[in-house]
Amino acid sequence: MHKKLFIPGPVDVRPEVLQAMATPMIGHRSKDASALQQRISEKLQKLFFTQNPILLSTSSGTGLMEGSIRSCTAKRAVIFSVGAFGDRWAALAKANNVPYDLVKAELGHPTLPEVVDQYLSTGKYDVFTITHNETSTSLMNPVAEIAEIKRKYPDVYWLVDTVSSMGGVKIPVDELGIDVCITSTQKCLGLPPGMSVCSVSMRALEHARTVPFRGAYLDIVELYDYCIKKNFQYPSTPSLSHMYALDLQLDYILNVEGLENRYARHLEMAKITRAWANEKFAVFPEPGYESVTLTTVNNTRGISIADLNKKLGEVGYQISNGYGDLKEKTFRIAHMADRTIAELKTLLNLIDETIVKM
Repeated sequence: MHKKLFIPGPVDVRPEVLQAMATPMIGHRSKDASALQQRISEKLQKLFFTQNPILLSTSSGTGLMEGSIRSCTAKRAVIFSVGAFGDRWAALAKANNVPYDLVKAELGHPTLPEVVDQYLSTGKYDVFTITHNETSTSLMNPVAEIAEIKRKYPDVYWLVDTVSSMGGVKIPVDELGIDVCITSTQKCLGLPPGMSVCSVSMRALEHARTVPFRGAYLDIVELYDYCIKKNFQYPSTPSLSHMYALDLQLDYILNVEGLENRYARHLEMAKITRAWANEKFAVFPEPGYESVTLTTVNNTRGISIADLNKKLGEVGYQISNGYGDLKEKTFRIAHMADRTIAELKTLLNLIDETIVKM
């Protein structure tokens, strides 16, 4: 039995999108491949609200996170973490011998703008990273307020992980002044895992050229230069199957559902889930910083999340346990991509019915 996935990725994928992945192959150096990749880039610029170049990578979002922090850090990076995926930035920096400092907030609490200001004001850093939407705690950082701080430091480059939020909430990249904005296919975009994309500012690219050791496969300067010189081609063989699917899905997001409708649907699902969680349990993150694309619920009733998920699985649904140290202390309900309000309400009713019987 296929389970309806209410986990923070991979998500259920529309049948039409899965079918697009079965499109016959073409030569990846052909004009048709260039045209496909150009179409995708132009559509993604609309999704990202940016005029910056778009880069495509046959990797998970972690690949472009690694590539961007290695490529852009000439001096030192400060990594602001609100959970496991903020910590991942630090692990990537360490593995690539990138000098960094890690600044951790208490779980469920945001990175505050004044903390960003405190560190950037030292002049020690040329890069800082933010996780926009932390899936381990379902916390959404206040990027608009952080953007106001960032404007005070024009010589610092801002890398943002929007892996679990881009496509579910509006993130106006150019307006915010984000230098590298990264997302993946398997969350709000509603595709299978296996591809990531980012926008990158020209100023960040020029800065990255001063970094002598940027790696190879994930060097964002090489990706950009090759793409421009070769007319929307890439140095290594890309996943054409993902590109066919992404091309189709972006048409659906932009022209069929429409961005504002998509954002409104995600917000409505978030409000429904939070209201249910606060009535039956408690929402984990600090009020005012809750994610729009998933909800982490405090297990205030001490139920077995593993047993709950087993019972839900028997009727064709799946949620997610807490992440890391929060396992069994919390559980997570994702409401992203092409999930519907009706499906979400059915799930919440099933949880209520299951808990009564446990």
